Amino acid sequence: MDVKAIAAQLRKPVGDLGKEVGMKMNEGNLHINQYTIAALEIKSHQQILEIGMGNGFFVKDILSSAPAVKYTGCDFSETMVAEARSLNTRFIQKRQAEFIAAASDELPLFDALFDTVFTVNTLYFWEHPQKELAEIRRVLKPGGKIVIAIRPASVMQALPFVQYGFRLYEKEDVAALLEQNGFGRIHVIERPEPAGKMETLIVRAAKI
Repeated sequence: MDVKAIAAQLRKPVGDLGKEVGMKMNEGNLHINQYTIAALEIKSHQQILEIGMGNGFFVKDILSSAPAVKYTGCDFSETMVAEARSLNTRFIQKRQAEFIAAASDELPLFDALFDTVFTVNTLYFWEHPQKELAEIRRVLKPGGKIVIAIRPASVMQALPFVQYGFRLYEKEDVAALLEQNGFGRIHVIERPEPAGKMETLIVRAAKI
């Protein structure tokens, strides 16, 4: 598969190849997901929205973080939504989790519904991030929290596929973007990953 095709599948996994990409992302993104879930500081009875959950492999870790947590996953890949529903059938049956197919700039969700909205490795693909952030503000409760996790531009720029549809950010860029779109109390977490070549950047902020 050529580099451009890899970039397209990372943005929106489709079909059998997309399923394989989803599984590989679970492996490659293990640490960034673990660090992000810890940064959510989940409390009991919270409503959590994840934008771009892939095949939902890490949902079990979110739901086990505190009692009576409810999770919603949103992805614009029908392939990933189907995979996530299959992988998390028991949580769906218990009404602890639901998965919806939708674009992140048009969330089919009620206002002021979630305590926390988070996303891992999707910011690169937001063509008009102010639209996504406006939707996130809309569905967050007053004072609700947004958590964005990416790998910084200094790491990503070495990867050949980022020339196709990726917008890269450093921590200052993400913090400024959030501040310009109605978020405050910004906190930046930087964590090296065990492989040594990757780095996790997590930016947490509150709706103001």
